[in-house]
Amino acid sequence: MGWSDWMRGDVEIEPSLYAADFMRLGAQIESLLDAGCRIFHFDIGDGHFVPPVTIGPVVLRSIAPRIHERGGVLDCHLMVTDPAHHFAELAASGADAVTFHVEATADAAGVAAAARALGLAVGVAFNPETEPEAAAALAAEAGAEIVLCMSIHPGYSGQAFMPQALARIARLRQLVEVPIQVDGGVGEGNAAAARAAGAALLVAGSAVFGDPDPGAAYRRIAAACA
Repeated sequence: MGWSDWMRGDVEIEPSLYAADFMRLGAQIESLLDAGCRIFHFDIGDGHFVPPVTIGPVVLRSIAPRIHERGGVLDCHLMVTDPAHHFAELAASGADAVTFHVEATADAAGVAAAARALGLAVGVAFNPETEPEAAAALAAEAGAEIVLCMSIHPGYSGQAFMPQALARIARLRQLVEVPIQVDGGVGEGNAAAARAAGAALLVAGSAVFGDPDPGAAYRRIAAACA
């Protein structure tokens, strides 16, 4: 199983669990599953590649069984300096896919192979300072199934969407044939623009979990870019 199996159409909204209310995490996940969510975005920061230490395998193990039971998958975004180091524990904890940053390794193909050896689907991500052409070349080297174009500087949830990301998504769309993911500041007001630029996987954190009803927010964002 991989991204071609998980995507149900031209666009998927991925709630970013890093922005969730962890006092109510289980209930919020159930609300999103009830609303039709299939893919959950799980951010992992190590305090080195990005300043904050975020969530990790302990949380993943507690939520993966229920998400899988209801037909969902967990897409892990690794904002870390040594992505391959984490793959075995993530796979054992219930991850379905990993996306690592091209800026974090000089051997994209080797890192991708290490993930696939554990049954994980593979994506590559790139920061706002990295040119889409360079990211596309490394994605091809890795055989990535998706490419993540960051629309913020990775690390902290709640940042505003960088408008220049739309042009970067459009450039990337001309360079790769795999689905493009966009992460950072995505919400009801800009989801359609990101989709029109070429993104097919829209990661939404605060726009979903900042709403009293995450399921309703998910449905609104999905409707905005349908």
